[in-house]
Amino acid sequence: MDDLFADQAPVNVPLAERLRPRTLDEIVGQRHLLDPGKPLRLAFASGKLHSMILWGPPGVGKTTLARLMADAFDASFVALSAVFSGVKDIREAVHKAEAEQARGRHTILFVDEVHRFNKAQQDAFLPFVEQGLVTFIGATTENPSFEVNAALLSRAAVYVLKPLADDELKQLLERARVEADPELAFADEAIERLVGFADGDGRRLIGLVEQLVTAARTAGVNPVGADFIDQALSRNLRRFDKGGDAFYDQISALHKSVRGSDPDAALYWFCRMLDGGADPLYIARRLVRMASEDIGLADPRALEMTLQACAAYERLGSPEGELALAQAVVFLACAAKSNAVYTAYKAVRRFIEQDGSRPVPMHLRNAPTKLMKSLGHGDGYRYAHDEADGYAAGERYLPDEVAAQHWYAPTDRGMEAKIREKLERLRALDAQARAPGK
Repeated sequence: MDDLFADQAPVNVPLAERLRPRTLDEIVGQRHLLDPGKPLRLAFASGKLHSMILWGPPGVGKTTLARLMADAFDASFVALSAVFSGVKDIREAVHKAEAEQARGRHTILFVDEVHRFNKAQQDAFLPFVEQGLVTFIGATTENPSFEVNAALLSRAAVYVLKPLADDELKQLLERARVEADPELAFADEAIERLVGFADGDGRRLIGLVEQLVTAARTAGVNPVGADFIDQALSRNLRRFDKGGDAFYDQISALHKSVRGSDPDAALYWFCRMLDGGADPLYIARRLVRMASEDIGLADPRALEMTLQACAAYERLGSPEGELALAQAVVFLACAAKSNAVYTAYKAVRRFIEQDGSRPVPMHLRNAPTKLMKSLGHGDGYRYAHDEADGYAAGERYLPDEVAAQHWYAPTDRGMEAKIREKLERLRALDAQARAPGK
């Protein structure tokens, strides 16, 4: 592996690279993973490499940990960015790994932003992970449960990294100041301002310090105060909020605002997430979930409108397509609410897990061949369209041993009120057809 942590780094190397930790103890933050006895500390001490996914917001040390892992195990380090790499790059990485293996050296394949690889790209390197040719380390800012394919996820340990706390950011800021210009001082209010702007992102903090050092030298300013920060940095210096716990707290707030029928709050959290850099399509997927989980058949238009909003965004992109998503957010918040389908779905899943597999009743079985018909498949089936009102009153569709169930209990809200009325009428017909003497 190239010596990425040479003691004498060239002056033109970016500050973030000059500050990259050489040991685990130099890493700022992630104590829940790196303190003695904690998972990643034990992984380093185990002497045995294993595939892993590092899940966390930007600028918290995912790439650094992967490089330190390669250093600790004297492994070749091959890095890919899912933003710029394709299947061809994966094949080239595999060829490098095979060459290293021939020389008796193992390879760590590091995939940054692995959530941006599609299923085919993820499948491309899965066999080489299974064979042990490479140890896979993926870095992602998105929930791997949704973004990483199940086969790869099952072969990797997932470690959750957290945004840097304010005291950790201050520690990192001091390191950056000393490395960049030990003579330059920062006033207390300037430090607080920078920590707030960084919002848990160490890399962003270091980038801000690097810009400020250059600006302060040029302007002959020392110490740096809050006013100078506002003048020197040509960017919107509001608090940046993406990734990590805050990100998922915000999607939770959006979901609960929709469920609570508050369109203003729902729009607020939707715009907060966009403002913080969230992928609009991630929000769109969550809106689709809300349409089914919290509205369902109370207003089937909710799912249709949300899917149309997703399609509009995919066609138009930002910022035009975001208005379609905003329209869906407001519609979902204002729609009649029901979780009856969601509740029924979960209840049936639990029942099946506990009940096991039961055979399909003979009258419901498919009978496309003479042999199947001779075995009784389909015997006694009543074709509903030939019955009065298009309903075979008293017919059973569950397995023979399963009693009649009413898992789906529609509410009296929205369209479900009509569905409830219809089901009650059909059940009354069933009871009449099954009554003794019938």
